[in-house]
Amino acid sequence: MDTQKSATQSAPSTQAQGTSHHAEPSSPKSPSLVPKGITIGLGVFALILSLAGYGFRLMVGDDVGEVVRHAAVVVPVFMLGIPILFWLGSRVFNKVKNTHIQSWNAISLGYLTSCISLLWLMGTYS
Repeated sequence: MDTQKSATQSAPSTQAQGTSHHAEPSSPKSPSLVPKGITIGLGVFALILSLAGYGFRLMVGDDVGEVVRHAAVVVPVFMLGIPILFWLGSRVFNKVKNTHIQSWNAISLGYLTSCISLLWLMGTYS
């Protein structure tokens, strides 16, 4: 009796271990450390910071065409260029060094760097 009871008790535990082992490959990517809301917030903050100075330049009386040309170059650099460079760097680093840097984390770091750079530039030129 005891041997039948121990055999039936060990069988479900073996099956449970087998099913949990097969469940791991179905989710190969681990979740991102940075919530998407924070990344979106950083992107909005970078956009506000990159556009903030142009309103003041227009109020002072700078030429509208000159301000728009300058904004057409600077805003995409901080909104797209820096985050894309961080994302590309993470992809290259993942392939070369076999690391597991999540793309969303790299984009978040790119937007954080953009915000810090914009604040640094504002402080320098104020």
